Amino acid sequence: LCDFDVVEPSNLNRQHYAIEHIGMAKTDAMVKILASINPYIQVISHNVLLNKENIPVLFKEAKVVVECFDKREAKAMIVSTVAEFLPETFVIGASGVAGYGDGNTIKTIKLGEKIFMVGDLVKAAEPGRGLMAPRVGIAAHHQANLVVSLLMDPVHLEL
Repeated sequence: LCDFDVVEPSNLNRQHYAIEHIGMAKTDAMVKILASINPYIQVISHNVLLNKENIPVLFKEAKVVVECFDKREAKAMIVSTVAEFLPETFVIGASGVAGYGDGNTIKTIKLGEKIFMVGDLVKAAEPGRGLMAPRVGIAAHHQANLVVSLLMDPVHLEL
């Protein structure tokens, strides 16, 4: 689990934080949340800004990397870095989950042997169309479902 940010009030409408987490590092807050759900899991977290240099080090043992950035440049950077430096690792990104409306437009698309994208690939966040819990949640569940599928049976995965 990697993030460099702190929980802000604007996160509460679409991320699984509560008022009590405002001001905490997102990684620390999420470790606390996950421990309250299942105290028997081990979560490795890093409070760090991801970049092309540290991604291969931080995720060298990961089988799947899930991207949840807001900015398209950061999304492209993590996908290309994982593809280049961790060719055995699956990477799952998200694009086009802003606004509200038909959740059925959010799909999981295979872009390469190990690269997947979740979203409608159209609805970017912009003034008047922000990120909201329903579509972000649908995309996150698509990503989680794909992670489980890849870890359980990557050879027979069908999209």
